[in-house]
Amino acid sequence: MSTVLPPQPTSPGVGIRRKGPKSHPSLPLSAFTPPNSGTSERFPLPPSPSTVHPEKVLDASVALLSSDDDLSQWKVHAGQTLGIRIGGLVAALPTVDADIARVISRLAADKSKTSIISVMVPFQLDAPPEELLTTAVLHNSPIPVSLATTFNAKATPQNVSTLKWALEQGRPVDIDVQADLKEDVFDTLEDLLYKATVNLEKVPPIILSNLLPPPHQLELPIVKLMNHTSYRKFQAQVAALSLHPQVYIKYLAPSWEAAPTVPGDSTPSLESNENRKQKEWKRRIKMYLGPVMEAFGYQRIIYGSFPSKISKTKISAGEWYELARESLAELGVEQDVVDAVFYATALEVYS
Repeated sequence: MSTVLPPQPTSPGVGIRRKGPKSHPSLPLSAFTPPNSGTSERFPLPPSPSTVHPEKVLDASVALLSSDDDLSQWKVHAGQTLGIRIGGLVAALPTVDADIARVISRLAADKSKTSIISVMVPFQLDAPPEELLTTAVLHNSPIPVSLATTFNAKATPQNVSTLKWALEQGRPVDIDVQADLKEDVFDTLEDLLYKATVNLEKVPPIILSNLLPPPHQLELPIVKLMNHTSYRKFQAQVAALSLHPQVYIKYLAPSWEAAPTVPGDSTPSLESNENRKQKEWKRRIKMYLGPVMEAFGYQRIIYGSFPSKISKTKISAGEWYELARESLAELGVEQDVVDAVFYATALEVYS
């Protein structure tokens, strides 16, 4: 007769391995919400984008309407919200003439009132440098001088030579991109930048405008824009430009001929049509601001109020400040990012 042995207990190790992962007690939702007591400041909510302002603003794109412009019209368009925060301006001269030294001296005399950080002097890429742009004007000015030009889809030897001359002055150079950046045109822009900087011992800041945000098809809904070839092209071009370490991007009012179309809504809403349009502007601005932030970092983005010279956008300096500020804040950035984009970077570049 055989003896039936009692079952042997399994080893602790085997038992543990056969069991599933130990379930931990779940925390109540109250653990993730601030207490209703005097300690709520330990759990601060992020500030509303509508309340996030830079400590100071340096408007790096203020176009003088004439040589005698006293900026009174700009001050009216800036409004109170922007006006009380202005810590400096970069004033762009309309032309170069024999009175350029006098104009700069006049602006310097008013510097305490208008806080002009730098004067931007225009030059033409497709011509030799102006004889009026002497060493005395560029380097012995009572206000720091920077240079500004436009890119029109050409990289001729003259274009390269003139841009190289401008960069050799050691002052910031603004380039207003007034061309549809198709693949071949973008290659031309990169070729121009490369040839003008390749043998320079030190390259000063190069600031590109009319790219943030760029001109685009306003009738294209955002849901389609996200996957559109033009948007993917923009992302690729921004990434390529960011590889030039001295290239900065100016954050200006867009060259859009009209406000974007607000998507239709079948449900009634108490929200005003104007507010809906403003939200649509911000959605589109953020779509372009995001890739630029990712590629360049916030340290190479500079705020300004006046759009490209070819722009037909009707928006005041104060209105653009509000749109630009809220669009940036709604990306969830910290206060130091807002301060850099609206003031600190421009001060470092143009001073």
